[in-house]
Amino acid sequence: TAALLQAGAEMLRTHSLAELSIEALCRQVGATVGAFYSRFESKDAYFNALMALAAHDGESRLSRMKRDGRSADADLAELSRRLVHGTIGWMRNHEGVLRAALQHDDTRPDRWSTFKDLARANVANATPILLGAMGRGNKPAKTRAIGFGFQVVLGTLVNAILNDPGPLSIHDRELEERLANCLLLLLQAEMTAGVSRKRGKRIRRVG
Repeated sequence: TAALLQAGAEMLRTHSLAELSIEALCRQVGATVGAFYSRFESKDAYFNALMALAAHDGESRLSRMKRDGRSADADLAELSRRLVHGTIGWMRNHEGVLRAALQHDDTRPDRWSTFKDLARANVANATPILLGAMGRGNKPAKTRAIGFGFQVVLGTLVNAILNDPGPLSIHDRELEERLANCLLLLLQAEMTAGVSRKRGKRIRRVG
């Protein structure tokens, strides 16, 4: 079972789900088609298992991030780097499965909802960590900025997986560095805007 799942995940890196042949998959691992269907009721059931594995890996990464004591001492730049690194690492590991889920989102939106939920959980777990490094005050505005920052990061990565428009692919280290900087700059912009709003209020009160 593990060999079939691993082989399928690798084949989906270069084939769509529709192109994934059960016969070719079984030849790849030296199994019979009967052995496949004794483990998976259908191709859909097989793909659901692949998605469940990817989701479990994502959840494990989130749990490790929450338990990581280093986060309390890291500055905003380092936290942005770590969070983007973890997110892009997960998406690289499951690139084929994620692409297949995206390609079939129009006909089976439930296939992508698992990862939408995981993305929301990622933001929810990252928010208190980032807020601690952004300083006090303006919590609603900063929380909104964090959510938008991750929308930019995840949107870019999804586009890279689905369309690979360039100039950078999901496998380029430069993409990881630029997205980490992008997240950092968006959060710093909100912190600067918050300071400006406070100054404006003080000036109006004095006036």
